[in-house]
Amino acid sequence: MRRPTQRMKVNPKNLILDLMLAAGDKPLIARDAILAGALFQISDNSLRVTLARLSAAGLIETAERGAYRLGPAATDLAGEVASWRTLESRLRAWQGSYIVVHCGALGRHDRAAPQRRERALQMMGFRLLERGLYIRPDNIESDLDEVRQHLYKRGLDRDAAVFRASGLDPTRESSVRQLWDGQALTQSYRQLRVELQEWLANAHRLPLEAAARESFLLGGKAIHQLVFDPLLPEPFVDSRERHAFIQAVHQFDDTGRAIWKRFFASIADTPPPFPATDQPAELETPHELSS
Repeated sequence: MRRPTQRMKVNPKNLILDLMLAAGDKPLIARDAILAGALFQISDNSLRVTLARLSAAGLIETAERGAYRLGPAATDLAGEVASWRTLESRLRAWQGSYIVVHCGALGRHDRAAPQRRERALQMMGFRLLERGLYIRPDNIESDLDEVRQHLYKRGLDRDAAVFRASGLDPTRESSVRQLWDGQALTQSYRQLRVELQEWLANAHRLPLEAAARESFLLGGKAIHQLVFDPLLPEPFVDSRERHAFIQAVHQFDDTGRAIWKRFFASIADTPPPFPATDQPAELETPHELSS
């Protein structure tokens, strides 16, 4: 079995935000974040500074003494990330038309605006067809306004034009079909599904700390693929392989949550590495996640 720890690393920002996403409405205790960080060789000080930076950026906020929840700057995007669990419910039969986003007339409100815009479009499966014109198959959501709302929450400017299009000329239709590598996507579904299933079959042999660490790494890799999956219809990809992959991710997520619940229970009586306070460290300049 290939070990995820041999290929992946975790930074403090991702660890904290992923733990908060997994916790749902339950606040994340700073002590638990610090002790979880030890699984990935992240120092106490690094976690403290990251908590402070995320707080300064509005991405997290104090829920109670020594505990945090997602802040207003992260709530919408966090909800979109968590929506991977219901991806398949958004799909519908493709009739050959497309959804188009025109960004050519958009200004540059701040330096981070283009980055947020590109992230939103990538997360929704849009690809650049021509300058300022992004496109994807029209097989998600029955209501176009739902597509707009998903894009807005992920960072697209609200004055971007979002509309449906059909009847592309043969040259552009051919160009659109080349925007995604459907064969590579189908292969990735298959390969990662097998990796998840092999890990689950051997997880019972791992010590608890190793199981927690590896389930976080491999589960994060699988969920990242779903969050950024373009959700293409047939014949772009093999939808059966995607369905099997999604089912495997659900099973893996359930197992990973159970493992982390056991891990946190095992450290419940561990003294905190630093005194619990409402502010873990002196605030520093917000980092790139605020973009």
